[in-house]
Amino acid sequence: MAVELLHKQIQGFLATPPLWLNEQFGIRQFEFPGIKTEGLSYNKLPSNIRLGHQMEYVFKQLLEHAPNYRLLLHNLPIKNGNRTIGEIDFILRNLELQQTIHVELTYKFYIIHTEMSEPVHQLMGPNKRDMFFTKMEKIRNGQFPLLHSNEGAAALGAKGIDHREITHQACYKAQLFRPFDTESVHIRPLNHDCITGFWLRFDDFNSREFQQNSYYVPYKVEWVIAPHTDVPWCSHFELLLELNLRMLKENAPMVWMKKPDDTFEKFFVVWW
Repeated sequence: MAVELLHKQIQGFLATPPLWLNEQFGIRQFEFPGIKTEGLSYNKLPSNIRLGHQMEYVFKQLLEHAPNYRLLLHNLPIKNGNRTIGEIDFILRNLELQQTIHVELTYKFYIIHTEMSEPVHQLMGPNKRDMFFTKMEKIRNGQFPLLHSNEGAAALGAKGIDHREITHQACYKAQLFRPFDTESVHIRPLNHDCITGFWLRFDDFNSREFQQNSYYVPYKVEWVIAPHTDVPWCSHFELLLELNLRMLKENAPMVWMKKPDDTFEKFFVVWW
């Protein structure tokens, strides 16, 4: 992965707000420490892993530069015999508070589907296969208790960590996309600052109001970063041809849009 893209990924990660503040749903949000990134060198991220794992590498490298934290372990598998029953994302030591923290890291892209009743059920992946509520419950009712199971306690004990002294938190960052025809959405107790764009259906995009803009379909490794000019832009007509193929494959792409005044927006076009 090019150094420039890695730097933009890191900046995008840091700029993405947490999905909630303080504690909600019985889960304390990890407060990411202030980190000066100027002049820091980073290890190259593997390019053949999914975006979620790339964000784990970004989180790990940033935490290693945080003066008040020490990384104790990362991606520790929990096994029952030869079977892996789970994995611990991160165990950190807050040197200032003398506190051991288990952090589950999640970075997501959700559309806000306002036809659902409650905000916690409105958040879903653009392909409708990834639900916030399901992920949140998995962290709270699965990942956190895993550390206190017999297998989790033994795995941590082998690393010199007492599971009884651990505080559980989640670093849950997200970019949210409102419906195109809805300027204001109510998503409390979730963080409104996470809204970074909109979503719409193919037929809505195939309209005159979009014809004068330029477009780019970013690779998934670029989803985290802010739109910029240095990409191969295409016309509305050219994008329609690309989107038509994506719709047939039931794939909802992210799109960057550059307006004639050189301002940017980003959105998802959904197939369903």
